[in-house]
Amino acid sequence: MTPLYKTVVFFLLLLIVGMIGQAQIPTDRVLLNTELKNYLQEDLKTKLDSESDLAHYFRLKFSERFFSDWNNFSARLEDYNAMYTPLEQHRSRAEDHMGKFSATTKWQLPFTYSDEKEVNAYALRHLARQHKMVDIAFHYFNSNKDPKYLNYFLEQRNSLNEALANKKVETLDSGNGIYEVFRSGYRILNWLQIHNMFIGEESYDDKEQLITIATLLQHAADLYQNNSKFRAGNHQTRGMSALAMLSILFRDFKDADLWRERSMKRLKEHLDKEINPDGFQFERSVHYHISDIENYFYVYQLLKISDLKIDTLWEEKLKSLFISLIKIAYPDKTAPVLQDDTNIPWAEKNDISGAMTLGYLLFDDPVMGYFSKDKVASKIYWFLRKNQLESLKDIATQKPKFKSLALPETQYYVMRKGWNTKDQMMIISAGVDTEKPDHQHGDVLGVQAIANTQAILPNYQVRYPLKDLEIFKNSMTKNVALVDDELQGKKWTSNKGGSGFGKFKSLPTPKVIGWETNSDFDFFTGSHDGFSDLGVNYSRQVIYVKGDFWIVKDNFKANEEHSYKQVWQGHYTQEKSPNLLRAIYDDASGCDIYQINTIDSVEHGGTRGKNWNVAKAAPSKNFEFITLIYPYKGYNNRIDEEEVVPKIKKWSLHQTYYEVKGNKVTSISKGNEWYFFNLKSLKRKDLEITLDAESDIFIKENDRETTCYNLSDKEIKGKISRKSIQDFVLKPGAFLSFPK
Repeated sequence: MTPLYKTVVFFLLLLIVGMIGQAQIPTDRVLLNTELKNYLQEDLKTKLDSESDLAHYFRLKFSERFFSDWNNFSARLEDYNAMYTPLEQHRSRAEDHMGKFSATTKWQLPFTYSDEKEVNAYALRHLARQHKMVDIAFHYFNSNKDPKYLNYFLEQRNSLNEALANKKVETLDSGNGIYEVFRSGYRILNWLQIHNMFIGEESYDDKEQLITIATLLQHAADLYQNNSKFRAGNHQTRGMSALAMLSILFRDFKDADLWRERSMKRLKEHLDKEINPDGFQFERSVHYHISDIENYFYVYQLLKISDLKIDTLWEEKLKSLFISLIKIAYPDKTAPVLQDDTNIPWAEKNDISGAMTLGYLLFDDPVMGYFSKDKVASKIYWFLRKNQLESLKDIATQKPKFKSLALPETQYYVMRKGWNTKDQMMIISAGVDTEKPDHQHGDVLGVQAIANTQAILPNYQVRYPLKDLEIFKNSMTKNVALVDDELQGKKWTSNKGGSGFGKFKSLPTPKVIGWETNSDFDFFTGSHDGFSDLGVNYSRQVIYVKGDFWIVKDNFKANEEHSYKQVWQGHYTQEKSPNLLRAIYDDASGCDIYQINTIDSVEHGGTRGKNWNVAKAAPSKNFEFITLIYPYKGYNNRIDEEEVVPKIKKWSLHQTYYEVKGNKVTSISKGNEWYFFNLKSLKRKDLEITLDAESDIFIKENDRETTCYNLSDKEIKGKISRKSIQDFVLKPGAFLSFPK
């Protein structure tokens, strides 16, 4: 045996001995209380001889490391009950859970509720998350500490541990795995809160506390083992957030270093890959965006409490999540409904005050304070320290200064008048995530708008187990353009576990062509391939005439005749069939949708108390909708349906002192400003503009110069003649100025 060979063998033996000495906590069973000390850091093994010593030690460490000190629980519970008056909600949710599931419930389908009805996949997944177990814990304290509620938690915990040992839990293969990373992560979060609530109760003695700790350690070991690789999406993020929390709270165990390393590595990957450079979460949903804020917050907060190192990336990315919410917020401090928002089914706005209050507490930013309230969401209350909550008594506020803007990676485009409560705002959805479009709706190039605090062009929140989820995720409940009977979302499929969630395997691929914002107007144009199977090319232009109205132009081109449509959401009636639709709101403000090009008909539809209106053109090969979205306040400010050619505020249709040419030129003008559509040439005095093809432009004159913007969906070429002839090429959104 050579010396080198002996050396290699020696070091291999050392490595094997080291690995044996570092035996990891098992994943297929929960450690006995007597085994726990074997997995402690070496310096603690000799100090904590008995179960009593171990339980006492972890009570002490939990009071120091957890979000709130359990020693102060009674006082905080009084404040919590006074602040949120949650007693009835906790009672009803607790009774609902206990009425459906026995304490020693099963954890594998099929099985039945207590009333013998079948438990479905959706219910099993929520049982696995243990959401309502937190309500049961609260109800224990609010019902004179009736021991049946505390015992129910202990028995249900034990039933899961027993099912695990006997291999009678739903596995990952079924799609409904009890230890799936998302469900396991949620359960850990809920059980940590419950553990902190019960830790001072006599009936939650040393033995029971250690069983809970051992149970959480098994969960951590399982999460560690099954997340060796990055997997896109919020499921792994939730689980890794939980694993990181356990690694901080129970860092006295040898394995905790491995858990911390893996969880923080995975979370950093999610921050890197899933929080876009523009600050928005890659799934493009406000709901999942806020959920990610919470995932990162829990870890960030515990790291700060324990004075542990925080990566700079964490602070920057976490702050960007709050800033991007401000960027897309409505002027009334809510946010639009984007993709799979699920908190309040059929709601037309998102309440972001809870998230922004949390942001204010973390970053002391008065712009975040502008959206904040004097209390956080009730579920976050228990994860904040008292001094943080006290700071909400005097919130510093400052109105945002963001104007019209783009989130270029997430591909949301915001057209904004300002930040007064009744100001106008529109958001355009022009993206589909290529990696994980599961939460994406059929709203590619769809718009939403608000004016006078009313959602004049709404979208709607959804709920996964509802039978009409597919309808509310697809294009009939969006403000989009369609062809024939085609919707954008195709090949609908439910998820593997059958819990109700569903997604489209096929969605259009969008392309942003142009974006421009200035003091006169905002301009967006884009296209998508959603109707290519029909041989139809489609593009959309959106122009916001600042403070007045929007112009939406939908362009269809094909070699055969098709039925072209626009879908508009809201409770609109036909005022001048079929070219004028009107909605009036509870404060008598309104919105008119006016078709400049004559259309054939309008069809009304709806479900779940929501209405849509389908504007249809007569069958043709090519067609262009030129549509005014005109919000107003006051009866006299509406579009007068009695006029043949109505005025819109101070703007006139089809009136211009230019000599214009084109197949069907449309103009909208006021003073020295003109919007021209399908223009080939214009002439006045010494000025002449000639375009190579019919195009859409904006002209503005002043004493010194004339400015021409390209508002088309394509590059335009032409000549300008004024004293001399000048050739020009303008990309969409670009402009050219020339002196008088």
